Parts: sequence; structure tokens; C-alpha cells
Amino acid sequence: MNTEVKTEIAAAAARMIAQDGADYSSAKRKAARQILGEAQARDLSDSLPDNEQIEEEVRLYHALYNADSHPARLFRLRTTALQVMEMLEQYQPYLTGSVLSGSAGMHDDIHLQLFVDSAKEVQIYLLNKNLQIEISQSPHFRGPRFDDVETVSFMWKNEGVHVELYEQDDQRGAKKKSGDKLLRADIAELRTILTHSSHPAQ
Repeated sequence: MNTEVKTEIAAAAARMIAQDGADYSSAKRKAARQILGEAQARDLSDSLPDNEQIEEEVRLYHALYNADSHPARLFRLRTTALQVMEMLEQYQPYLTGSVLSGSAGMHDDIHLQLFVDSAKEVQIYLLNKNLQIEISQSPHFRGPRFDDVETVSFMWKNEGVHVELYEQDDQRGAKKKSGDKLLRADIAELRTILTHSSHPAQ
């Protein structure tokens, strides 16, 4: 698959993610079917654009079409994330995903990671804060060879928050950066990010 077609698929997938809140995997497959047709998309599924390329296209989409609203939305999500992280400070939370990378839009939630001895302790702590929690599973950040991790979800100031509960040992393999890209940010790093982003006009 040539670079031009890959970029076209990535841009189409980014549009679905930004406009409709589609997940990366289904948006990628749907975009490929639209552009290549069903059979060819199936044959070339291994050479589709990766999530990093699509995420870059999501950022470009917001810059082009949501320039008036996106900075304020991102600022709100990040300040809300900071409030939740401060509430969970004793568990040393990390912010990950689209809110950290800057590609988050209207449909995105906040994703945090904790590395703890006891997932149950975190759940009880949140229940004692009078939060309505839901328990589910999320893919391990190291990939499909590793078991899914327990995830606690709740609403905080009308924003969805998903807290992935990893074991302490997992932190040893949790890279903070990939090249120049920050993969996870602690409270201090998120405060620095917010300090360096001017408060957008509402």
C-alpha cells in the first residue's frame, strides 16, 4: 500500500474518530473499506496505517475544523484529569491516551493508570468518595500477549474517567516516552503541561 493511500485512510479514520467518537480499530477498518473496497481492504489489513499516524491526523482535523472549540475542550479535560489525579494522589496516578497527547475531542474520556498492590483497595477508596463505579477490562499497554487489566470507570464533573489498575511490577516495563512523545504523565508533569498551555477563551 503506497503512502498516499495510507494517509487517505488515516485521514478518513480520523474524521470518524473526531466527529462520531469511533474507536481507532473500527474507524481504521471502515475507512479502508470505504477507500479500497471490501475485498482489497481485507487483503491489506496488515499494512493499514498505525494508530500513531491516525492520531496525528486527528490532531490535524481538530486544528483545521475545531480550532475555535478544541483548545477549550482539551483544557477542560486536562484540568478535570488533574482534579481526579489529585484525589488519587496516594496511588501515584498517570494520565495516558488522547487527553495527554492532545488529540482528545468532544467524545473522548479521561484515561488514567495506577500501579498498585491491591485493585480492591482503590475500588473501596472510590466507593468511599460516593462515586458510582463500574468495573470492566482494558487491554494491557504491553499488548495482547499480556492479560487484560481491571478498569474502574466513573463520572467526574460530567466527564467519563477510566482508571486502569496495574500491578506494581508492571511499572518496571512502563515507558514514560517514545521518542519525543510522552506516553504517561504524573501529576507534576500534567501541571507543567497546563501551565504552558494558555487558558483558552470559552
